[in-house]
Amino acid sequence: MTRERPIIELADWLQTPPGRYLLDWEQAQLDAAVVDLFGFHALQLGLPELQGLRANRMPHRWLALDARPAGSAAPTGLRLLCEFDALPFDSNSLDLLVLPHALELAADPHRTLREVERVLRPEGRLLILGLNPASLWGLRQNLGRLLPGEQRHFLPQAGEFLGYWRLRDWLRLLSFEVETARFGCYSPPLRSEAWLARWRGIEPVGARWWPVLGAVYFIQAVKRVHGMRLIGLRRQRKPARAGAAVAISQRQAGPLAEALAAPSAALPSPSSSQEQP
Repeated sequence: MTRERPIIELADWLQTPPGRYLLDWEQAQLDAAVVDLFGFHALQLGLPELQGLRANRMPHRWLALDARPAGSAAPTGLRLLCEFDALPFDSNSLDLLVLPHALELAADPHRTLREVERVLRPEGRLLILGLNPASLWGLRQNLGRLLPGEQRHFLPQAGEFLGYWRLRDWLRLLSFEVETARFGCYSPPLRSEAWLARWRGIEPVGARWWPVLGAVYFIQAVKRVHGMRLIGLRRQRKPARAGAAVAISQRQAGPLAEALAAPSAALPSPSSSQEQP
């Protein structure tokens, strides 16, 4: 029961106006990112409310959840029930992994990220979505602990919010190279849908003037394996061609022709060719 609480709480919060505002931004980022990623096998870890692979064209796409909500059936389209730190895939077998807030809710985010690195093939893509603690929403969450009642928390209480720079260091240690990183949801932490709609125009302003202060971040990284070389058709070396023969006329023959015709052993050494005093 303790593992199911984070999923239920996050799912409920995503039905609120700020939750839907967050999902709209995240869905747009994923749709734009996965449409041009090619391969055979793609996997999304958690958060069925977000269809992270709907715009992707890989033939094999799965949604994995690490727990089943109590008293409910499996969500539509669910293919896997597994632990995120023990994925049922071979090493270097997946082309794309999508982690929408999966690291935040993981019991051990380091171990989950290492497992993701194991199953992802070299040059495979990893997409991560996370709440930014260094934002107005994160500040509201920290200050809310001083308030009484149900209004004290603006964001879901479960999980640990991972800072962008901290997560980037983790990825670098696991040989991931960050290709794209962007932030979004610059609106103040408001609960009213009407007030959130009034602040929608702040998105381009925030992205330009304070880009790292968005409430949510999106990271696209690629798995690099140093020392690997792509094997292609090996070029065959052509044997060196012998030099072309030089035609010498009878007039030019003389001593030069005699020297070329003589055996190499008969040629005098440079030292013996000089006259002795």
